[in-house]
Formats: sequence, structure tokens, C-alpha cells
Amino acid sequence: MKNRYLILPFALAATVFAQDAPRIGILGEAKLTVNEVIERVLASDTELAVSRITKQEATLSLKAAQGVFDPKLGFTGRQTRAITPVSSSLGGATNGKLTNKEFLSDPSVSGLSPFLGGSYKLDFSNTRQQTDSTFATLNPQFLTSLSLSVNQPLLRGLRYDDNRHRIHVARKNIDLSSEQFRQRVIERVTRAVQAWWELDFAYRSLDVQKEAVRLAERQDASNRRLVEQGLLAPVDVVQTQTLLATFQQNVYAAQSNLTAAENALKSLMLPERTDLMWGMALIPERTTAAAAPTVTLDEAIKQALANRPELKQSDIALEMNRLDVKLAKEQTKPQVDAFATVSANGLAGTQLVQTGANPFTSAFGPVINQINQLSVLNGLPPLQAISFGGGGVPPIFVGGYSQSLSALGTGHFTTAVAGVTFSLPLRNRTATAQAAISAAEGKRLSTQHRQVEMAVETDVRNALQLAASNNLRLEAARKALSNAQEQYDSEQRQFQAGTSSVFLVLQRQTDLVNARTRAVRAEADAGEAAANLDRALATTLETRKIEVK
Repeated sequence: MKNRYLILPFALAATVFAQDAPRIGILGEAKLTVNEVIERVLASDTELAVSRITKQEATLSLKAAQGVFDPKLGFTGRQTRAITPVSSSLGGATNGKLTNKEFLSDPSVSGLSPFLGGSYKLDFSNTRQQTDSTFATLNPQFLTSLSLSVNQPLLRGLRYDDNRHRIHVARKNIDLSSEQFRQRVIERVTRAVQAWWELDFAYRSLDVQKEAVRLAERQDASNRRLVEQGLLAPVDVVQTQTLLATFQQNVYAAQSNLTAAENALKSLMLPERTDLMWGMALIPERTTAAAAPTVTLDEAIKQALANRPELKQSDIALEMNRLDVKLAKEQTKPQVDAFATVSANGLAGTQLVQTGANPFTSAFGPVINQINQLSVLNGLPPLQAISFGGGGVPPIFVGGYSQSLSALGTGHFTTAVAGVTFSLPLRNRTATAQAAISAAEGKRLSTQHRQVEMAVETDVRNALQLAASNNLRLEAARKALSNAQEQYDSEQRQFQAGTSSVFLVLQRQTDLVNARTRAVRAEADAGEAAANLDRALATTLETRKIEVK
């Protein structure tokens, strides 16, 4: 009866220990492979979306920089009506006022050359003029002009200038944003893989602890039977119950760790807190594991130095600095520009028929008559009347607008101007100082580049060592697990034969549970180390077959 009194509390305690802690807020479950996790993480990452937008902005900035070389179409249209008071007969007005009307149409095309830094402007001017001046011979008259102006730098701005600098920098910014985007993807994929492995470890660790409870429960039931048979002392049942309680505590701790790992993965995967997957238990589903990269240290460092986004970004920064230095040196040169303008003109109009006396002829007529009378008295020949161009208008100018265009096309009335301008600020301290600043910035970036190379080499060495050590650790953990299982089974057989004790059996059982936990942990660490090595070598995207656009 005494033994029954001792065993009853143990049986009740075993029933309590068998309970599992509830999963708070979990209503269902969803199986996820590591690739599905990666896809969800990349789709929900807001910072990755921002990086993608930044990359698009860099592309648009290049288009904006190239737009400076787009030709510009201009147009000037003007209509003028001017009435001018005239008090002199030489003003061409008979009623005291002179009326002039003008309509101007002036389209043009201008722009900058994308090659040698020059500029150009093609201008086509059309004017229709109408007047009531008595001196006009063509009314209305059409004036046309076609001119081409070119300005070409000979020193400063010939090979490089601000506009080309902005385009080259914009191209580098596209490369820079692409590498920043690639780096962000690599980092997020690595975090996703490591979070998946942590969740996988949490589940397997929970299974190990539950299996430990089941082993302890079986041992407890066996020990209680032996106590009832008088083959064991009651204190041996206390030992088993104590270990059972310890294992159950480990189950509860493993359940908490599982929830924490699951929520950590959900926070990476899910875009918002209202997502229904928050209420799902995430079950890691194993696929064929990718083989860990086998690479020598020299190959790994060489590969990392060639592919790491941080180094590519540093290289791009140095290239952009070289562009700044090139522009700054260009600004220290004298400004020597050649310019040229070629223009052709056309003129045509309706010829006026003279109906009244020419005011100039009328004014000089009496004088000429008086001189001729005196000349006759003195036997001198008479003077001819002054006509002031009364011979008429050349036929090439008689006609309408089409005649003016025809005259423009003949090239009879052309103007050509060519010259050189020179400008050099004395001392030019601004440009000189800017060139020195750019050179100093280049030295700073070169120093940073070497620092990044050192950091990359350190990272590769550590990642390679970690991956190698974890692979060996996993092999050792599996071997230790096999040995622990064999030792536990042997101790159980000895216990059944009466040559061992409860203490030793429980000790072997504890060793077996610890060996299983270490094996599960080593497997997760090996998976995470492989992902970290991919990150260090910048081969994550290739390993996971991810295409970055």
C-alpha cells in the first residue's frame, strides 16, 4: 500500500506533463519551401520597391540629361501698324502722316551638338511690309532671309563640357542604382534563407523535445511497473519524473522559440499585419538542398572582388570622380570659340506706278529751267532733268512672296561672317580650386575602396571558414548522434538485464536528446553558413536562379 501511495502522484503528474502549450492565434497551417519564402520576401519588401523606383528614376534622369541635345523649334510672329507724323515733304507723306504695316513670321530651329560641344541655329525670317510713302517703289514688299549660325569651342568645351558630363554621370548613376538594388536583393534573400532555416530548426528542435518527453514517459511507466513489482526503489521513479518535468519545460521553451522564429519569418514575408497568413502555422518543406559551394580561398576572394556590389559601387564612385576631375580640368582651359554665320536674303514686291509729280523733281524743276535759259543766252547746252532713280525697279524684285523666295534661292544676296572669340579669367582660381577638390576627392574614394576590399576579403575568409567548420561540425554531430543512440540502446539492454541503474539510463537518455538537438542545430547552421557564403561571394542570385531587372 505504501508503494501505491507513492506512485499515484507520479501518474497524475505524468498526465499533466503530456499537455502541449497552445499556439496563440494559429488557426491553420501552410507549407512553404525556401524558394517560396524568398519570393514572398522579395515581393513584400518596401525598401526593395523603393530601390526599384530609384533605379527607374536614374534611367529617367539619363533621358532628361540627353534632352539637352534635343533640337528646339522656335517661332516669332508679329504684326505691326505704325502711324508716324511727318512735317517735311521729304518724309514721303502728303497729308502729314506716314502709315507703315508689317507682318513678321520667323520660325527657327536651334540646338546643341552632342559631339564637339558646339551650338547651331537655323532661322527663316519672312516679312511683309506695306506703306503709303510716296517714295516707295515696291508696295507691298516681301523680305525673306535664311541664316545658319554655328558656334564651335576650340579649347574649353571641345572634348568635354557640362552637358556631356551630366549624361555620363547619369549613366553611372544607373549602374550605381542597379548595384544598390542588387545588393539589397542579395541581403534580403540571405535573410530569408536564414530565417527559413531558423524556422526549420525550431520545428525540429520542438520534435526532439517532444520525442524526449515520450522517451521519458515510457521510462517512467516502466519504472513504475518495476516499483510495483518491488524491483526498484520509489526514488528511482522520482528521478524519472524530474527528468520528465525538465523535458516538458524544454518543450514549452521550444514552442516559444518556434513562435518567435515563425513571426520573424512572417515579418519578412507579409506586407501588412492584416494578412491572413499571420494566423497560419508555417511548415518548412524541404526540397533538394543545393550543394555547398566548393571553392578555394584564392578563387573565393577573386570571385568576391569581381562581383561584390559594394566594390562595384566603389568602382562607380571612382569613375564618377574621374569624370568630375575631367570636367574641372576642362574648366581651367581658355575659352576660345569659333563662330560663323551664313545668310541669304530675298526681296520682292508689287511695283508702284508713279501718278503724281516726284517731289524731288518738282522741287528742282524751276531751278533747272532757270539754268537752261541762262545757258541758251550764253550758248551753253541745257541740263537734263533730274530723275532720282526714275529708271524703274529691276525685274528680279517684281512679284509676290514666291518671287522673294526665288530670289532667296538664287544666292545672289548672301552674307558670310566668321570669327573667333577669346576669354580667359585672370588667375582662374575657381576652376583651379575645383580641380584640386576633385583630385582630393579621388584620393579619398581610393582610400575607401581599399578599405572595402579589406572588408570584403575579411568577410570572405570568415564566411568560407564558417561554412567549412559547420559542414565538419554537422558530420561530427551526426556521428555523435549515432553513437549516443547506440549508447542509449545499450544502456537500456543492460538495465533490462539488471546490470545498470535508472540514473545511467536517464543520463544516456539526456545525452541522446542533447545529441539530437546539436545535430538539428548543426544542420541549420550549415544551411545558414552556405547562404552566408553565397552572399560573401555575391553568388546568391545565381545559386537561387533569381533574375534582377
